[in-house]
Amino acid sequence: MIGYVTIGTNDMARGAKFYDELLAEIGASRFMEDDSFIAWAVKPDGSSLAITKAFDGNPATVGNGVMVAFAVESPAQVDALYAKAISLGASDEGAAGPRGDSFYAGYFRDLDGNKLNFFCLT
Repeated sequence: MIGYVTIGTNDMARGAKFYDELLAEIGASRFMEDDSFIAWAVKPDGSSLAITKAFDGNPATVGNGVMVAFAVESPAQVDALYAKAISLGASDEGAAGPRGDSFYAGYFRDLDGNKLNFFCLT
C-alpha cells in the first residue's frame, strides 16, 4: 500500500552516504535524484524511501510520532540491518529483538533524527 516515504535532511551528502550504504543491504539503490532529492528502491515500480531538503526552505525537522518501517525476511536480517545502521552513525531507539509473540524489530534514528525500523513477522 505504501508507494513512498519522504523524510527531510539538512545535509544531502551525509544522508545519501548513510542510505546508500544501509539500503544496499536489502538490494535497494538510487533510482531517482536531483540536487535536493534522492529516492531509493529495490524495484523502481515498488515502494521507495526518499530524502529531501525541505521544500519551504526552512531546516528539515523530525516529525514527532513519524516512523518509517522496512519489512525484511528474518530476525537475522533485522539484527544485521540494525547493526549496520548503528555502525553508520544512527542512534539506538530500541535494539533488535522480539516485540510480542510474532513481531521482531530494531529501531533507530538516522543522522538527521528521523525514526526508522527494520522488522519481520515471525
